[in-house]
Amino acid sequence: MIVQIDNVTWEREDKVILQDVNWSIQQGEHWCLLGLNGSGKTTLLNMINGYQWPTSGAISVLGHRFGTYDLRELRKEIGWVSTALQQKLYGSDDALNIVLSGREASIGIYDQPSEEEIEKAMNLLRTLRCDNLAQRAYRTLSQGEKQRVLIARALMNEPKLLILDEPCTGLDIIAREQLLGMIDNLSRHPNCPTLIYVTHHVEEILPCFSHTLLLKTGEIFAQCETSDVLTPQTMSQFYEVPVHLEKENERFWLTISKR
Repeated sequence: MIVQIDNVTWEREDKVILQDVNWSIQQGEHWCLLGLNGSGKTTLLNMINGYQWPTSGAISVLGHRFGTYDLRELRKEIGWVSTALQQKLYGSDDALNIVLSGREASIGIYDQPSEEEIEKAMNLLRTLRCDNLAQRAYRTLSQGEKQRVLIARALMNEPKLLILDEPCTGLDIIAREQLLGMIDNLSRHPNCPTLIYVTHHVEEILPCFSHTLLLKTGEIFAQCETSDVLTPQTMSQFYEVPVHLEKENERFWLTISKR
């Protein structure tokens, strides 16, 4: 079991943010977590990464039950790509150093990397078609380039779980499709980690995401195989407006239906 969340509730200042969440991810599954702003997605991710503790319930990640394992070590087995992480990194670091910092899941690097580690980081940048950015300061990169570098960083430690938290935020349609293409290619690699892709855009759900969880106002609205979740009836109930779904090139496209 990659992730096991049992009856998790989280409250903040007497406000319930997550309510009775149950979610399990098994080896070989890739999941999409879909929800509108304020649905509790970020809180749930912070819990999986061990940055927040549930008010009640139990969490196990990669076979380690929270409370019985050093979460600092666990985080080294989890790759995390998010806009929030972008803001914490040192903008003056070049892209290569950003990737190398993934060795210890740290902000910045504090010891001299080996030649093997440098070559590994360069190979990851090459795989993501951004090795030409290796010596560029991170702050000078475009949003799409930053996201590619962050994915390379997340893969540096060969994680067993890779969380992509709204990686297409701020990208134009060309950069978005290029990034989604790279994620699709990654999913086909035999050593690909389990993926959790977080979004609020249905059209970003790639065919590789076998399962989808719908999160609404802190509660699970639905979770199942993607083809069973993404139906007009379910999505109309989820968004509380009538929607139309079309499937083209193995991806779903959603529009609001005219009344």
